[in-house]
Amino acid sequence: MNAISAEPKRRRRYLLIRITTVLLAMAMLLAMAFWWWWDFEPNDFDVSAHAQARATTRGQPVVVGTVTTETLIRVAETLLDKRGGYLSNDFMPPGVWMDNVPSWEFGALLQVRDLAKAYRNEFSRSQTQSTEDIDLLEADPLFSTPSDRWLLPASENQYRKAIGHVEAYLTRLSDKDEYNAQFYARADNLGDWLAVVEKRLGSLSQRLSASVGQVRVDTDLGGDAEARQSTPAAAQQSIKTPWLQVDDVFYEARGSTWALLHFLRAAEQDFEPVLRDKNALVSLRQIIRELEESQQPLGSPIVLNGSPYGFFANHSLVMANYVSRANAAIIDLRKLLERG
Repeated sequence: MNAISAEPKRRRRYLLIRITTVLLAMAMLLAMAFWWWWDFEPNDFDVSAHAQARATTRGQPVVVGTVTTETLIRVAETLLDKRGGYLSNDFMPPGVWMDNVPSWEFGALLQVRDLAKAYRNEFSRSQTQSTEDIDLLEADPLFSTPSDRWLLPASENQYRKAIGHVEAYLTRLSDKDEYNAQFYARADNLGDWLAVVEKRLGSLSQRLSASVGQVRVDTDLGGDAEARQSTPAAAQQSIKTPWLQVDDVFYEARGSTWALLHFLRAAEQDFEPVLRDKNALVSLRQIIRELEESQQPLGSPIVLNGSPYGFFANHSLVMANYVSRANAAIIDLRKLLERG
């Protein structure tokens, strides 16, 4: 009797195990499907056409600064509204398992932050003694919210508020009140922003090159015999990116160059008279060309990290090549802008 009565219990237990296993397998397959669907880099967009379309929809004229401001808004919105939404602060599968897209988001976000700060300190101000724009004053710190905050307040909520302030600035920029908001397309303003971009790309280039390891000579105090630093450094340092972080740096560079590509295309429109006057339009277009090459589709399911002259490719070194060339061209462009 005991054996007979125990049989239904065993069957129920086995059935429960089977059902649980099937449900877990289905949940895993669903998570993997979302992982595949969300593992996506947004496509390029036409900055001029987008700005014109948005201005028409809002019933606003296209003025100096419209294209760059609309592009800043669109790039920031892409971070939040692309396939899968904003993933950097996800704490549930599959977002918590993903690192390529969050790294891409972080790279693009850094460029958004740099441009937002340039708006607050340079583009919207006529001189150092002028007052800050009320909306850009709010947008800048909101964009600087940590990228991985998921609660109280969530990162994407802060970025939405920042976008709202930039849109409010654009609305005032497009009206006829000369004292409301302004965008000053001057050579010095553009040069100041490019100085920040130059350092950003220089850092990316060094981090990408470190994928295979480098011996770097300390040049921190070069050029100044009286220069000092707080902590002594070795004359040479061996630097190599950890293997598990190689793809993170690569996709951060992809996101950063994607955002910068659109910002420079927009700057070409708004700063065209200044660039022509400095005979620098071709130089800017060469930078854009280098950044376009950095966005070529990756023909491998993973980021390869072969030796520099080895049998397998090293995608980080290829990316470093484009970033370095764009950085060198930006240095030349800044010199042209500084000339009278």
